[in-house]
Amino acid sequence: MTDSFPVMEKAAEFYYSGNKTGVLVIHGFTGTTQSMYYLGEQLANEGFTVLGPRLKGHGTDPENMELATYQDWIETVENGLEKLQAICDDVFVAGLSMGGTLTLYLAETHPSIKGIMPINAATHMPDLIESYESLKNSDIRFVEGIGSDIKQEGIEELAYSKTPVKSMREIMVLSEIVRHNLASVKAPAMIFSSAVDHVVPPENSREIYESISSGIREFIMLENSYHVATLDNDKDLIAKKCSEFIRKWED
Repeated sequence: MTDSFPVMEKAAEFYYSGNKTGVLVIHGFTGTTQSMYYLGEQLANEGFTVLGPRLKGHGTDPENMELATYQDWIETVENGLEKLQAICDDVFVAGLSMGGTLTLYLAETHPSIKGIMPINAATHMPDLIESYESLKNSDIRFVEGIGSDIKQEGIEELAYSKTPVKSMREIMVLSEIVRHNLASVKAPAMIFSSAVDHVVPPENSREIYESISSGIREFIMLENSYHVATLDNDKDLIAKKCSEFIRKWED
């Protein structure tokens, strides 16, 4: 599947050339690369090579997202990982929300990844599942969007204003696959969780922390941010902690 819709301003893939340590930064469900720009820039300022891919169907139009599958999203991030691995000695992965889910998927299936930093990653969302079950046999194609769950005043996430019902099923399937295989994650992990999150239950991050097999793992509680923490009050803390984590575990 190729995106035939024009890409929104600030929603395109971004890349910063740097040293031999690469960082793949992955945005979330119905969101865009705009939510990962700040983290990407801060990591690039530290000298790392950074790639922020645009997930298929995102950053264009909800009707385009409706055509994308979770396999498309996996393909997007695997292609990004491949690009970085071709030019870098070590590759780390950070992701927000479903980007965190995809981060975990990559760690489960690509043991060469040096370390991961999931941020409010989604592995089990009962409200979304219940909502999908009530809608799947109806004629409703779109529901209200989930973007901009941000505590800081005046900050807006570039995300779809409506969510395709079909896409809800795709994230459910992806999350279940990832949740089932969490024990396969062995890479060093720094797990970020907002204390208050109106999109993904914070229990997801705790379950991830307790279920992965990583001998090296750290849990960072974000006390002053909601779901889109990479744009919120704790964005500098996230960037600082990610940078320190990468420095510690890169060769």
